[in-house]
Amino acid sequence: MSDFPKSELNTVRRLPKRGHYDRDVIYPIVDEALICHVGFSIDGQPFVMPTIHTRINDTIYLHGAIANRMLNHINNGNSVCINVTHLDGIVFARSVFHHSMNYRSAVLFGKGRVVETYEERWRVFEALTEHIAKGRWNDARHPNETEDKTTKIVAVEIESASAKIRTGPVGDEEEDYVLPVWAGVLPLNVKAGEPEADSRLSEKTVVPDYIKNYRRTP
Repeated sequence: MSDFPKSELNTVRRLPKRGHYDRDVIYPIVDEALICHVGFSIDGQPFVMPTIHTRINDTIYLHGAIANRMLNHINNGNSVCINVTHLDGIVFARSVFHHSMNYRSAVLFGKGRVVETYEERWRVFEALTEHIAKGRWNDARHPNETEDKTTKIVAVEIESASAKIRTGPVGDEEEDYVLPVWAGVLPLNVKAGEPEADSRLSEKTVVPDYIKNYRRTP
């Protein structure tokens, strides 16, 4: 995959060495996230909304109710900013000033369009389901005609993007290394618990492997 060209829009200015513009770095960050945050402005009022997403090639797809204000705004071809962030650890420094986080974040820019054709809509329904858990699309009931008609799907073509990543140890001031204060990294990760079966589930229905062994791709 190629890099996104650096521009005034996507250039990482603060600590630029942490910036990345390669799709091979950006897209895994996007794909691992279960939720993204979409930033947009209506009549001068900014909004940031959390929502489920999926990516197919260079396009982010979002869905929701027909009357959804954010989707209607995107549907009209307006520009949006999409962000995802993974928190990988808390960096405890000897000084309060140098406390930090290890993280992976991506910011995407693009304009929206409505998804109308049956073929693309159905491809997105499947991609959204598989984004949550690979294998679920073939197990669960697919959307019926009413559900399809009451769901709006919009596409955001990714025009520009960048990632910002921090990894590694503490970065204290040299004179602070002698302080008797614990310093280091406390790793954090998303871990699935034990599946909790629905109360009306038949005892004969077994837990699928993709739920039993659920994990997000690191």
